[in-house]
Amino acid sequence: MNNFLYDPNLIKAVRWLIVMAMPFMLGLGAIRAVIMWDYPAWEYQRIPSDQFGFTDAERLALAQATLAYLQRPEPAQQVIWMLEELRLPGTDEPLYNEREIDHMIDVKVVADAMWLITQVAMVVVMAGILFLVARPFSRREAYRGIFQGGLATTAVLLLIGLLILLAWEFFFIQFHELLFPPGTWTFARTDSLIRLFPEQFWFDVGVIISGGALLAGILVAVLGYGLLKWSERSLV
Repeated sequence: MNNFLYDPNLIKAVRWLIVMAMPFMLGLGAIRAVIMWDYPAWEYQRIPSDQFGFTDAERLALAQATLAYLQRPEPAQQVIWMLEELRLPGTDEPLYNEREIDHMIDVKVVADAMWLITQVAMVVVMAGILFLVARPFSRREAYRGIFQGGLATTAVLLLIGLLILLAWEFFFIQFHELLFPPGTWTFARTDSLIRLFPEQFWFDVGVIISGGALLAGILVAVLGYGLLKWSERSLV
């Protein structure tokens, strides 16, 4: 058993697990950070007001109520009542129609799955680093894994960021086609989901998430590189 733990192939495998898990931890972690942040309060100061009747205060309150649904830890079906009970301001009409409610169930299922993947990736990264750092002979592999994981994250997020900036329509459509059943994620301009979360809202979200994760990847790569150089000097 001890010989197995000292196996160079095992050490390399752990390093590659760190490298592969790092983009998921940082990239999907950035998505979760935006979900937990009161992002509409910042974004609505930048984009035009609703042209179909929501006041700025009403739009913000309804967006925050929708975000609160996504922040809940329970499965979508257990908390979808939070959206079903919302009403158009000044009326007894539901805020969201049946198609919008179905889509928001899908959205939470996807968001919750992303958060689960983030947590698994975090465990893999942290456990892998601790496993390698705990023994002097494998510490450099831990530092190399941090460095390469940061580089991998930087490369992936740089590509995604460029797609968002240069081919937003293509990225937006492909992202939704990948994650949601065809025909379930398109709505009329007068539907509440589009009034609360117009395309500019999602473009800005994409820029913030990809930019934040890209910056995190660069910082992790710099940290790993610094640790590698420090380990080299300590051996001299």
